[in-house]
Amino acid sequence: MKKIGFIGCGNMSQAMIGGIVKAEIFQGKNILVSDLNKKSLETVANKYGVTTTIDNLEVAKGSDILVLAVKPNLYNVVISQIKDTVKSDVIIVTIAAGKSIESTETTFGKSIKVVRVMPNTPALVGEGMSSMTPNKLIETQELEEVIRVFESFGSTEVVEEKLMDVVTSVSGSAPAYVYMFIEAMADGAVLDGMPRDKAYKMAAQTVLGAAKMVIETGMHPGQLKDMVCSPGGTTIEAVTVLEEKGFRNAVIAAMRRCTEKSKEMSK
Repeated sequence: MKKIGFIGCGNMSQAMIGGIVKAEIFQGKNILVSDLNKKSLETVANKYGVTTTIDNLEVAKGSDILVLAVKPNLYNVVISQIKDTVKSDVIIVTIAAGKSIESTETTFGKSIKVVRVMPNTPALVGEGMSSMTPNKLIETQELEEVIRVFESFGSTEVVEEKLMDVVTSVSGSAPAYVYMFIEAMADGAVLDGMPRDKAYKMAAQTVLGAAKMVIETGMHPGQLKDMVCSPGGTTIEAVTVLEEKGFRNAVIAAMRRCTEKSKEMSK
């Protein structure tokens, strides 16, 4: 029976483990987790029945798929620690921004199967967006295994690695832009007299519903916008103000800067 391991037990790991167990991709007993935070380990052990340890080598030795879920600055330390212990055919999954496949391969110092993945925080509620790039050693069936893991808590796309910096701006960092938009919408409603709790709920549900419309109808966002904009109505008035204030340009400029920063971090 194959086993999946996690080195690091933060929010993203816990979101992934929750999705994996719920989708029955791996049973709890076949999920290995290591971390120095014993409280986090106790939480996932009690909730999902996984095997936990503070020893990274124990997880590395027993895993067929190994997720490196530590901060980017710890990657070199962790890889140096486990590189001689991992199985020869292990699939290494990286989820850290700025960590290229080449840098991971170089740190391991040998031929190794790597899938670079950029997930995002909505994975915590089962609505993550994960983009991934396999290296040349990953076979089709192995990539499909990794895809199944990440689709247990959201959607996935396979992209060329050169697009990973763009992925950072359009999905990795993008939840922050959406939260700001929801907050601004709610502030506007509060300004006009609506209680804040109702304003947040209505703004957030509207964003959720609008996003679902784009995904499930397959219609162009501009077409969906036009359907709401009645001639001489309230919506087109609001859209006109957004255009006057440079709404689209601000979003595009922010994303370009985010992509540039991701490229800087990758050097």
